[in-house]
Amino acid sequence: MNSEIKTVAIFGGIIASVVVFLGIIFVGLDDLSSQNQSSTGVFLNADDSGLKKAPNLVGIEYYLNTTPEELDKQIQNNVVLYDIWTYSCINCIRTLPFITSWDEKYSDEGLLIIGIHSPEFEFEKDPKNVQDAIEKFEITYPVVMDNKMETWKAFENNYWPRKYIADHTGNLRYDHIGEGAYQETEKIIQQLLDERAQALGIQTTSNKELVSIEEFEHTPFRTPELYFGYKFAQYRNNLGSSEGFQPDRIVTYAEPQKIELNKFYPIGEWKNYSDNMELTKNNGSIKMFFEAKEVNIVTNNIGELDISLNGLPLDEKNIGRDISSNGKLFVKDPGMYNIIDSEISISGVLEINVKGKGFQAFTFTFG
Repeated sequence: MNSEIKTVAIFGGIIASVVVFLGIIFVGLDDLSSQNQSSTGVFLNADDSGLKKAPNLVGIEYYLNTTPEELDKQIQNNVVLYDIWTYSCINCIRTLPFITSWDEKYSDEGLLIIGIHSPEFEFEKDPKNVQDAIEKFEITYPVVMDNKMETWKAFENNYWPRKYIADHTGNLRYDHIGEGAYQETEKIIQQLLDERAQALGIQTTSNKELVSIEEFEHTPFRTPELYFGYKFAQYRNNLGSSEGFQPDRIVTYAEPQKIELNKFYPIGEWKNYSDNMELTKNNGSIKMFFEAKEVNIVTNNIGELDISLNGLPLDEKNIGRDISSNGKLFVKDPGMYNIIDSEISISGVLEINVKGKGFQAFTFTFG
């Protein structure tokens, strides 16, 4: 979900030297995705000279599951895991079962988790949409809405998702980009809680058995994220249609003569926006040649999507979790929808026939 980098994106942490702990320059997450499952983070010992204090939460527009006053008190003398995420990012979503489990297991031991919701798309700035998301994902820890990306910048961050952990004195001790390294991260949490307990003269009671949740296994070769917005797709060769991107104009896209791998093709009348394309008639379609075992689409506004693969209806081996049994997806809430879910990597032409003037498509993501 570069630079924006959904910039965003995807995967994995990087081992870096202590000296550049927070100023490390990372490659785009699309490039990191294949490394995600074995990635590690950056850890600093308490006596390392390169320690930095966690920055203040600045520019926060909304506080969910907390208040500013409560949060300030909670941060004091606690180990704090700062999770930078956004709710339509599939990589962020995959980390949430681990993060919510850590909250349940360690919150009484001195762990405070703060979700820093830094939006990629405009609809992610709406507090109702974010509130709906935290209820859907059963998030009970504090979530702050960083709509102007000021806290994102204070952390010198460029990626979704990213986890920083500060010890009970406020020093940043751990930094991890993307999915993966869950056991490593939990062991760091345990270590920092032990340090806190020793410093405060208290005992910890939680067991050391690590949370056991099945991780998503990425395919090594898959289609990269495809953006519909002309600004987000800059420097990427996402759009296969000969008409190309035409900023802020309504474009009539013709049926493609051929379809290339890792490109998408809108068909019909679509208005080009910086972060999405919007269907301006009642009917339109999208074709896309992909390789992956999971395909997701981020959308906004109401629409009925009829989805087929290689000219055939989706079947039990590939139908997405959000698709009805008749191969349709009914979109009403802004966010991410899973349309292909296969146990193995598959390749083919996905066709989406859309009914619904005003339907907006933002991005395809893959796993």
